[in-house]
Amino acid sequence: MYAIIEDGGKQYKVEAGQTLCVEMRTLADGQTEVIFDKVLLYRDGETALIGQPLVAGAKVVGKVNGQADGPKLYPTHFRRRKNSQSRIGHRQRYLEVEITDIQKS
Repeated sequence: MYAIIEDGGKQYKVEAGQTLCVEMRTLADGQTEVIFDKVLLYRDGETALIGQPLVAGAKVVGKVNGQADGPKLYPTHFRRRKNSQSRIGHRQRYLEVEITDIQKS
């Protein structure tokens, strides 16, 4: 059983037990679960439900494992013939979520 969900403008194929890094978001104090309502496809064995654009009543539940950091990136700005260049560092923050359940009602 798997599903394709949309979160933060990106699509993810998820299965139960999988760990996923999604866009960082603010959570309420003590919140340990994240619910993804935008399910684009749900497949359970032989049957597949394809949403137009979303599958009605389907949701994916995940447990928050904490914050994760992406790779360190060094964008460089260079202007030719002006003796001008700059280099800054950036590290994207992600929310690590473990998929616990895929529900269809």
